[in-house]
Amino acid sequence: MSQRTTTSPAAPQPPAPGAEQYPALDFANSLLTLPTGPLDLLGSPDAATDWLIGHGLAPADGRIFQQCTDRLHGLRTAVRELFAARTAEQPPPAHALAVLNGALTATPATPLLDWDAERGLHRTIPHPADPIAVQAMARLAADAAELLTGPDAARLAACGGAPCSRFYVRTHAARHWCSTRCGDRVRAARAYARKRAAART
Repeated sequence: MSQRTTTSPAAPQPPAPGAEQYPALDFANSLLTLPTGPLDLLGSPDAATDWLIGHGLAPADGRIFQQCTDRLHGLRTAVRELFAARTAEQPPPAHALAVLNGALTATPATPLLDWDAERGLHRTIPHPADPIAVQAMARLAADAAELLTGPDAARLAACGGAPCSRFYVRTHAARHWCSTRCGDRVRAARAYARKRAAART
């Protein structure tokens, strides 16, 4: 295997609350909208590979290519649409559901019956034969489904600190931002607006 250069950009801020418990949340948040512009942490095959390895979703010597990177982008779009619908209390888009369910069913969910001379009859799921990206997408889709239907679903929220586009799990009801940085930016903007309003009077 040829050596590749690490090109994954560093995350601009710590993971959003809930991302350590739900990798799918960090996956959705790998497409960022920053004050300086958009940032895609899965923007290239090398960056996507590094992200998967860093999240325990690919072996350290693994590698994915452009076609699989594009498929990851498609799943991420679907996950973001499902999260956005959930936080807005809207019905989920049918195409996003189809993409997520496609990822869920792309790998065997039921152990198959197998036999070899050493172990005899035994049950096994042949995940190692699946492409790295297919395995990763199945795990991310399952994690997203768990977040959307589990006990934390009601606490899933979209950051209120424009232009931030991240999702997070609320740690308390009064929390409106995914990070201290976003909260500080909103408060600074409000203070500036008040000063401008006072100066005009």
